[in-house]
Amino acid sequence: MSKYIYIILFSLALLSSCANLGGGPQGGPRDTIPPLVEKESPINGTLNFEAKRIEIHFDEYIQLDDIQKNVLISPPQQRPPEVKAIGKTLSVVFAESLLDSTTYTIDFGSAICDYNEKTPLHGYVYSFSTGDKIDSLAISGRVYNAENLDPVPSVLVGIHSNHADSAMNTLPFARITRSDTEGYFTIHNIREGAYRLYALNDISRDYLYQPGEALAFSNSIVTPYTEMREVQDTIWRDTIGIDPETKDTLFTRQVDSIVNVTMTHYLPDSLVLWYFAENKQRHYFKGVYREEQHAFTLIFATPQNSLPIIQPLSPAQRDSLASDSTWVNWMDYTLLQTNETYDTITYWLTDSLAIAQDSIYLEMTYQISDSVYNLVSQTDTILAAYRRPRMSEKAWENVQRQKRERKLELKSNASSKFEIYDTLNIQSPFPIDSIQSEYIHLSHLNDTIKIPMSFTLVADDSLKQTIHLVAPLEPAESYLLTIDSAAMYDIYGKCNDSTGYSIKLKSLDEYSSLLIKMTHFDSRARIQLLNDKDEAIRELPATETGALFTHLTPTTYYLRLYIDWNGDNKWTTGDWLSKRQPEPVYYFPSKLKLRANWDFEENFDHLATPQIDSKPKALVGKQQKK
Repeated sequence: MSKYIYIILFSLALLSSCANLGGGPQGGPRDTIPPLVEKESPINGTLNFEAKRIEIHFDEYIQLDDIQKNVLISPPQQRPPEVKAIGKTLSVVFAESLLDSTTYTIDFGSAICDYNEKTPLHGYVYSFSTGDKIDSLAISGRVYNAENLDPVPSVLVGIHSNHADSAMNTLPFARITRSDTEGYFTIHNIREGAYRLYALNDISRDYLYQPGEALAFSNSIVTPYTEMREVQDTIWRDTIGIDPETKDTLFTRQVDSIVNVTMTHYLPDSLVLWYFAENKQRHYFKGVYREEQHAFTLIFATPQNSLPIIQPLSPAQRDSLASDSTWVNWMDYTLLQTNETYDTITYWLTDSLAIAQDSIYLEMTYQISDSVYNLVSQTDTILAAYRRPRMSEKAWENVQRQKRERKLELKSNASSKFEIYDTLNIQSPFPIDSIQSEYIHLSHLNDTIKIPMSFTLVADDSLKQTIHLVAPLEPAESYLLTIDSAAMYDIYGKCNDSTGYSIKLKSLDEYSSLLIKMTHFDSRARIQLLNDKDEAIRELPATETGALFTHLTPTTYYLRLYIDWNGDNKWTTGDWLSKRQPEPVYYFPSKLKLRANWDFEENFDHLATPQIDSKPKALVGKQQKK
């Protein structure tokens, strides 16, 4: 009997599977409704609060998303409460005692989500007071990046009732909030009084300003207040009807009337904070790179005031059992190459024994920043390692042989569309030891006739990896650069093969020019020409006759202007200790579309549009997206 039951059940299962070959049940529409609060214990707005635990019950199962980022308690606590979600219940358990006669606000941001679709509940705030009243004043505004006028999202905004400068370093904020995705902020439940307003990138999560953290501060005292304002409100009338075509029930909403309503308005409501990173850069060593055997490069995080002191370590210095019998201090056989700021330093090895070592150990003494950004000396042992590509020993020997037999491979920026403002150059992958200038020829091509030209060779630095040919090249003209064999020798004794480059300069009618005049001239102003990525590609000082940008490629440009208060010809950020705000920045509100062989003139009235509204929407957020 059981055998027949099994056959029947199997048949039913088979039929069921065949009936669903087109796919299983299709899910319904995505749940876009966030969880709803059903009960709060104690209730929201409780006075004389004495509980240690808060429970909030929702109409569906919930989960919490990024509690540290989203959940904010004000005034802040050094030990944040424990926030958990179990089933449909959210619990908050305080880890430290609450202050007397104080209004507390827990802003959950977008932390509370439904369990299945993770649809967030935005804007849920729970408030209570340990005294007999809830403070109810509020202030609001927006945080902007001082350098590019972009709104700053997710930054801590707080107030201090203590107006001393030391409050930022020693006292937690009286009340806090966090800016939203568009930089807007509102601080709720403020007690009557006068406050200092700040924004802070609280990396240390201690609600205190630490050197190196970006910030913003208001120069004036903020005093919250309210006023009653009459606003228009709309009364709607809902109607139910029948669609004459489909016979379906129709729900419609129509305006019944518009009435004037008196409401409480919280002020100030349009505060602006200019957010900036101070010019305090942490000095530290980033690493050492050795992509080729012939050299290694030291990379530092910031410009250095002086060169590091390095000393190669012998085997005996690294290992007490090793011998120094064959070791040579090869530092006397190196060439030093550095950029202007000393943050990238390359040591070219000229000693064959050093080049052959895959691992070079060094003792390096350099400057680093301590916890308060003072420079102190530090000595480390570092390893400059060359990692051989994975290949057989025979293949490796073949690679080495090819390197020994190689010629010096020169490159040039010469092209058939050479920009008239560029300087012709020759680049070498290795430092140059000698140049035979008579083996380098530059000719002007006039039809089929080559007319020799004189030029001057100028090297970027003593290692001569980049050589500039300075010559009077004319627009729309053609030239020929010829480099004979053995014109250059690198420091390893390798010389170049002969090579040649054709050059054709662009004509003047392929360019545009742009003259910018200031409607309200300021001699301290500097005008920047921007591309569509909000990057400055040219910069000129403003003059009464205008700033003239010449030889521009016809495309779309934007304009930015800053007031150079200190006259150092660059935008200067703010400084907290001296209470100096960043130099003000203004955008030209429209894009500029330039055409070839046209001269354009534009008046820049930087005072016509509010500073915070001047930036073209096409540029907002561009620098953040790089």
